[in-house]
Amino acid sequence: MIACSFLPAATKMIYDMNLQHLLHGVTFECPHDALKEKPKVVRCVLEGKQYSSQEIDRIFSASKAQGKSLYYVDEDLLQSIQPDVIFTQDVCEVCQIDTACTSAAVAKLSKQPNLVALTPASLEDVFSTAVTIASALGQEEQAYIYLASLRKRIDYIIDELRRAKAMPKRIMLMEWMEPIYNCGHWIPHQIAYAGGIDMLSNPNGDSIVTPWSKVVKYDPEVLIIAPCGFDVKRSQEEIHLLASKPEWNSLQAVRNNRVFIVDFDLFTQPSASTLVDGIEVLAALFHPDIFTVPTRLQNKVSSLPVTSLVS
Repeated sequence: MIACSFLPAATKMIYDMNLQHLLHGVTFECPHDALKEKPKVVRCVLEGKQYSSQEIDRIFSASKAQGKSLYYVDEDLLQSIQPDVIFTQDVCEVCQIDTACTSAAVAKLSKQPNLVALTPASLEDVFSTAVTIASALGQEEQAYIYLASLRKRIDYIIDELRRAKAMPKRIMLMEWMEPIYNCGHWIPHQIAYAGGIDMLSNPNGDSIVTPWSKVVKYDPEVLIIAPCGFDVKRSQEEIHLLASKPEWNSLQAVRNNRVFIVDFDLFTQPSASTLVDGIEVLAALFHPDIFTVPTRLQNKVSSLPVTSLVS
C-alpha cells in the first residue's frame, strides 16, 4: 500500500497509529517529523511569505471569489510515487487543498489512486476519520486502539468536572482576529468537554465573521485566541488588533487576566490526538483549580502580559 496525505491532520493520525511506513508523500504544512522524512507533494504559492491577518484574509477571499486555488500539486513527483490512495479534504478550501484540485492533478496520472475525502463536522466525525484512514490502509484495528486511549483522556476530564461540581464557563474562542471569526465545526465540542460553553460558536458548521459589538455584548469570562495557522508567537505579533478596539479593557476576560493565546493546531488541525490535547489545555484554562496544562503542552499556550491588555 502506497499512500499520500494532502492534509496535516491525516498525516498526524497516520503517524499516531504507527502507519507512517505506508506514507510516501505529504503537504508542506504537515507535522515536522513527516516533513523530515517524506517528500512534499502539495505546495502553496504563499509558502515562506509573511503577511498580516488582514492581508491573508484578503488574499484567500479574493482567491475563493475567483474560483482559484492557492495550492498546487507537484505532478511529476506524484507520478513517480504512484500512490494507491490519497487522503484529501472538503472541509475548508482556504486551509488546505481540496478534493476538486486533487482530482484535477491525479487525472493526468498513468495510475489512478483512490481519493479518500475526509469531511468531519463534529468531534465524533474526527474520531471516525481515524477509522476511515486506517481502513483505507488495511489496518483498521490500529484506529480502535488509538481511539480507546484518547477517549479515556476525555472521560477523565468529564469525571473530574462532575466530581468538582464545576459550572461551565462562558467562553469565546476566536479562529481569526482581523476580521474576527468565531469558532465552528468540532471546536465547540472541545470547549464543552473542557467545561465551557461558547454561545457565539457554530457547532458542526463553518466559522463566520463576528462583529466586535457582539463580542462586547457577550462579554466572555475566558477569551481564547487561536487564529488558524498561527502559533503563539505569530498571534502575539498581532494581538494589538484586538487590544486597540473600543471597550477591549471593559471585557470581563481582560479585566480578570483570563485572555489566552493558544497554538492553532490544538483546534483547527483536526487530528484526533491534537484535538484531545486541545481539550486538556482548555480544561486547565477554564478550571485552573481542577486541572493544569500538561507539561508537554505548556509551550503551546500563553496568557497575555498586563501591558498587552491595555489599549
